[in-house]
Amino acid sequence: MTGDRASKIAVVKLSSIGDVVHALPVAAALKRQWPAARVSWIAEAREATLLSVHADIDEVIVADTRGWRRERAGLAAMREALGVARALRAHGFDVALDLQGLMKSGMLTALTRAPRRIGFAPPFRREWPSAVFTNERVRPPAEARHVVEHYLALLQPLGITRAPVDFRMPRDPGAEARADEFLAGVGIKPLDRLVLLNPGAGRADKRWPRERFRELARRLADETGVRVAALWGPGEEDDARLAVANAAGAVVAPPTTLPELVALARRARLLVAGDTGPLHIAAAVGTPCLGLYGPTSGVRNGPYGRGHRVLQSEDGRLASITVAAALAAATALLEASP
Repeated sequence: MTGDRASKIAVVKLSSIGDVVHALPVAAALKRQWPAARVSWIAEAREATLLSVHADIDEVIVADTRGWRRERAGLAAMREALGVARALRAHGFDVALDLQGLMKSGMLTALTRAPRRIGFAPPFRREWPSAVFTNERVRPPAEARHVVEHYLALLQPLGITRAPVDFRMPRDPGAEARADEFLAGVGIKPLDRLVLLNPGAGRADKRWPRERFRELARRLADETGVRVAALWGPGEEDDARLAVANAAGAVVAPPTTLPELVALARRARLLVAGDTGPLHIAAAVGTPCLGLYGPTSGVRNGPYGRGHRVLQSEDGRLASITVAAALAAATALLEASP
């Protein structure tokens, strides 16, 4: 892994969307150091749709562990898993990076048969058995407080230190066009200030109460004159509709793919959400974000970079964050945005 010799590198980061976004600077740093290297990313099927058009990722290998679990280890799931294992062996990887620190990611790292298999040392790995599958273990330095910096620390054994943080979020022309078509269809002009709200989350304890989102949307529309749109994922459409029910000129976004979500985030002046994938996508494209944090740490997992704000609940419950506090923070971000 020295000089300009092309190498084969496997990045194992399966999920979730926000965590995968946080790991993207690893691919950019690898390509900056070794432009001729071939970077393959091993991910779940949903996250693969975001990675497949990334300029610094040469190949996405789908390991659909969610689907395999749904199949309850049926014949089709076993056949697909064996196919992934054979494909990983056949690649001849030089290096594999386990950015997930789970048992399943460790097993996939081992299946690459890479001579160098790099993962986290305790307490930074999430499941201790994952260490069985790596042969180099990294403890991020004390100054690495955010998870983005933890991921980049795994590159230190490869001689990559102080790598700049570059997400290089991809642009999908079709998704960009569909985002413009949606906004034009609901009368949101390019110069309008668009605020995106994302009331949903993968975990119940990461969801700010729906009624708070509804009140925030109403007050933002009435007091700042912005246009509000609510995002939603599977099973979250009712929450999105409730969030904008009382806000003048507010709309519900259509169903979005991940590339379409990236495109909408680029067009917003602000996104408000809990610790979710849409929040981290928006931060990665440079959109100011207001993160609402309860059970997770905004220092470690907040929107990365400058120009964002985090409201951290003191007792771990999102319900402790008031509408007044969220409105004040959102208004300050809007006033600061160009």
